[in-house]
Amino acid sequence: MEKEEVKISVRDIVEFILRSGDIDNRRGGWADKESLAKGTRIHKKIQRQMGAAYQAEVPLSYRFCYEDLDILVEGRADGIEEKEDHVMVDEIKGVHRDLRYVEEPVLVHLAQAKCYAAIYTEQNQQEQMEVQMTYCNMETEEIRRFSYLFDAQELKNWFQKLADTYYVWAHRHQEWKKERNASMTGLEFPFPYREGQRDLVHGVYRTILREKQLFIQAPTGVGKTMSCLYPAVRSVGEGISEKIFYLTAKTITRTVAWEAFEILKKHGLRWKSLLLTAKEKLCVCENMECNPAACARAKGHFDRVNDAVFELLEKEEIYDREMLLSYAEKYQVCPYEMSLDLANWVDGVICDYNYVFDPQVYLRRFFAEGIKGDYVFLIDEAHNLVERGREMYSAVLYKEDILKIKKLVKPYRKKLEKALERCNRQMLEWKRECETYRILPAVGNFSLALLSVMGEMENYLEELEDGNLRKELLDFYFEVRSFLYTCDLIDENYVIYTQHDEDGRFRVKLFCVNPAQNLQNCMDKGRSTIFFSATLLPVLYYRQLLSGRSDDYAIYAQTPFAKEQKCLILGRDVSSRYTRRGPEEYGKIAEYIHAVAVSHTGNYMIFFPSYRMMEDIFERYQELYGTDEAEVLLQSSSMQEDEREAFLERFESDSAGTLLGFCVMGGIFAEGIDLIGERLVGAVIVGTGLPQVSYEREILKQFYDGKQENGFDYAYRFPGMNKVLQSAGRVIRTREDRGVILLLDERFCSPDYKGLFPREWEEYVVCDRKGVGKILKEFWER
Repeated sequence: MEKEEVKISVRDIVEFILRSGDIDNRRGGWADKESLAKGTRIHKKIQRQMGAAYQAEVPLSYRFCYEDLDILVEGRADGIEEKEDHVMVDEIKGVHRDLRYVEEPVLVHLAQAKCYAAIYTEQNQQEQMEVQMTYCNMETEEIRRFSYLFDAQELKNWFQKLADTYYVWAHRHQEWKKERNASMTGLEFPFPYREGQRDLVHGVYRTILREKQLFIQAPTGVGKTMSCLYPAVRSVGEGISEKIFYLTAKTITRTVAWEAFEILKKHGLRWKSLLLTAKEKLCVCENMECNPAACARAKGHFDRVNDAVFELLEKEEIYDREMLLSYAEKYQVCPYEMSLDLANWVDGVICDYNYVFDPQVYLRRFFAEGIKGDYVFLIDEAHNLVERGREMYSAVLYKEDILKIKKLVKPYRKKLEKALERCNRQMLEWKRECETYRILPAVGNFSLALLSVMGEMENYLEELEDGNLRKELLDFYFEVRSFLYTCDLIDENYVIYTQHDEDGRFRVKLFCVNPAQNLQNCMDKGRSTIFFSATLLPVLYYRQLLSGRSDDYAIYAQTPFAKEQKCLILGRDVSSRYTRRGPEEYGKIAEYIHAVAVSHTGNYMIFFPSYRMMEDIFERYQELYGTDEAEVLLQSSSMQEDEREAFLERFESDSAGTLLGFCVMGGIFAEGIDLIGERLVGAVIVGTGLPQVSYEREILKQFYDGKQENGFDYAYRFPGMNKVLQSAGRVIRTREDRGVILLLDERFCSPDYKGLFPREWEEYVVCDRKGVGKILKEFWER
């Protein structure tokens, strides 16, 4: 029987096995933050300077053979040089840090070099090896080297011990995979297939098999979560893929995914699932200060965390917030950092989009430069990824923040003050040339000035004690770092602009208009991606903004519900246009809402384009009709989780009268909630959901107009219609549901909007205020 092979990089094995000590965000958090292109340039420059005997980027690998599996450790040495009496291995690290503070190599950096030396010694019969650590400041290009001489046997024993320690983990993981895969023998789809669902399952499986990407437009009730999850799980069991990342935008959809895994487990599946929770929701400290002075768990965290993770893997299979907190308490470690380590060993990770796509947050152990795996990305409610993608790959700096930091450091750090002043002068020049907003061709020397600022801040932070100044400086440091990272991404998909904000502040923004290529670069780290949502229309729009490929598949799943279950009505004699807003128009809208309320006792949600309009129409509704016919609840703009839950609890099927929930389109009640049966019997949608006119929306419009597309569609109509579809999707959730959907805006009657209706909206009735009561009465009497 052929043995299993486990591959691991030199960097990963040393960082996993040899890490020790404290979590400490006060020191060294930036010590080896290589800025991609610049770090590569520094590497190459040093390598060229080393002479003809110096070999650069030497690939090395070594196989450790155990009874049941082989461990292949591989990597690329920065440099190897054959000297007269020995051979030297060089490990280069480009840093922003002042080299005066680099008193000795970082342990894991030196360990990487020792691994390469051990491999070279074993393969070339050397008696001893020189190991050199080369640190280079990326601003000044100053170099500091540390050199060590190791005996060949000493290196061999050290390397073998490293591998033996890792073998314990690899062996346990291989044994688990055998148990997991065996549990899939005979594992069937857990429900009777609905119409078209079997084709959907096969489509997802084929997409994963062929390493493609798939867009699924699937109306509510198709069962899209299980239709995507089941074939993905089977692909892991068959060795086609190695891990599933189920990505969501909201907490409630994470719960749906978790429940789907639980259903499969009840049908016999053995599967390790991790629900990644945000750091602030796991932190046990009052203030999230990740250092041993502020948090007892941070002290010695890395000395204990591997024991915690190993026990979790030995004893448990599901890892939710409560489980993580329990084990973190037992071992006195940080639950968040422990959960990230656990992600390496589980079969499925349920998490926010950020953990795969956001360059500031993503899981570097899976998605860092040069790393790739057979991962399957299941992207739920994928329509949300457009705006989230724009946010993740954009960056902003404010002139006022630069000035504030400049004033704070002036008494203490003249070089930093001068560097900040250079940035401030550039911002001042832009400010003088900008009346409202202004598009820039490039940021020019501004990014170079920011690089100097970042280097000086790092030097100062090395010396600075804890306190308010350090906290403010650190926050600003991360803003600068994010801005500089984004500078490296700028291409034809970006627009750079300056703007005077309404509060008087002045900013420069690197605006990622089309995030598709940046998102695709992340998805290319895996094997296959499945985008699914009830609202991916028009699909071409989403393909252009979410995918950098031209060979993606697309499936339009048919609704399993009968057309008789719903009544879709278009109100032609009202509008939410700004020019029409006022007491008269609000009275007409209130008349429609009242007609719905008296037509059939039950619970309804009324969706509005803004809080202001919602509140104005609520007042008008009360003036005209009072609260005798129906009770009205209003969503507030600052609802906490308990208030949100209390709001939804009112939508119970046993309520005696009619309840109207006034909500905002695109808000927390407009998607991801299931109010089945009598809990919700109708939705009234006021307006077309168009985003508010803003400079940024106008920039989007101009950008797509310039590409010969309809800019208004991309900036306003498509995002607005998505909100409408999401709101309407709350009504019919099961085969037993019946309900009404009322679209109140004359624009819905136009071809531009009807062309965006999903197939299940083919049958609708157009009416006015006088006729709506009769239509509703006939529907409810059927």
